[in-house]
Amino acid sequence: MVDLDLIECNLRELNRIQELSGAKILLALKGFAAWSIFPLVGRYLRGFAVSGLHEAQLARDYGAGEVHAFSPAFDPDHFARIAELADHIVFNSFSQWTRYGRAVLSSTKPASCGIRVNPEHSEVATPLYDPCAPGSRLGVTSARFREDLLDGIEGLHFHTLCQSDSSALARTLEVFESRFARWLPRMRWVNFGGGHHITRPDYDAHLLVRLIRDFRERWNVEVYLEPGEAVALNAGYLVASVLDIVENEMPIAILDTSATAHMPDVLEMPYRPAVAGAGAAGEFANTYRLAGNTCLPGDVIGDYSFADPLQPGDRLVFLDMAHYTMVKNNTFNGVPLPDIVLFDAASAELKLQRSFGYQDYRDRLS
Repeated sequence: MVDLDLIECNLRELNRIQELSGAKILLALKGFAAWSIFPLVGRYLRGFAVSGLHEAQLARDYGAGEVHAFSPAFDPDHFARIAELADHIVFNSFSQWTRYGRAVLSSTKPASCGIRVNPEHSEVATPLYDPCAPGSRLGVTSARFREDLLDGIEGLHFHTLCQSDSSALARTLEVFESRFARWLPRMRWVNFGGGHHITRPDYDAHLLVRLIRDFRERWNVEVYLEPGEAVALNAGYLVASVLDIVENEMPIAILDTSATAHMPDVLEMPYRPAVAGAGAAGEFANTYRLAGNTCLPGDVIGDYSFADPLQPGDRLVFLDMAHYTMVKNNTFNGVPLPDIVLFDAASAELKLQRSFGYQDYRDRLS
């Protein structure tokens, strides 16, 4: 369930940052791509950051504003269509720029082209989510930057953050400028990437505004940010039911949802999502391990305690489940996908936006 009022609260805060800083903020579809909400997004943000043809098409079909495309390597069968859909195209390497740049610049409505750079500065503790981890395939390092190939390049893009505060951006900017400042006078725009946790309650928005304004004044460029999670942070829920309780060293509640199928970041990050009314193991009288309903032995969400014993049929509400769930979930083991429901607080209306069944599972296979 996605709470439209909470989404709009996040969007208003992001728009406030735009107005104070002069930056343009895009919704990164990799984190949240509920296209029925795109008209609401368009009232506040400047467009969408996409990672390939299908995201670009979705943004154009249902959204408004700018479309900025980046891929580690563009598929040659898709690139011509992406170039038609995108306002900005960011290339991950100079070889990709050499391969596709001429076609972009010679089109009737050429996109603004940029290069993703790698400042080689890590701010993310989990290597899986660190764009600047050693050996990263993402972005051009300063040692491999090609000044001789900059004709036609109008922007630089970097991305070092994940669920980060603005202090992490401050450190990144210092390194970025130390390594790439010599080329900034030739640029029209710089994209600060994603991972900005702007709508988190303790986020230092004052520092973010100052960093953006100072950077824009220093280099006379437009600044873009492309958060995904910040748009949907704390604005969605996953409602699950207890199917059975089994015993093996402790009570284990098997749910009709799954970590591996419906919230894979629980295993990839890993992290323990919050459950409404539940506490840490041992905090309340009844402790359970919550587990998914697939045959993967490690399909475990975590250990939680409850004031009352759980029973089959009880419903549990997982919090902060709008981002990186719908965009990443799957039908492993034939487990059905959760319904998508929109909640409008003003009218107290629950709208079933999409329900999934056997056909969705079947049609992904052959």
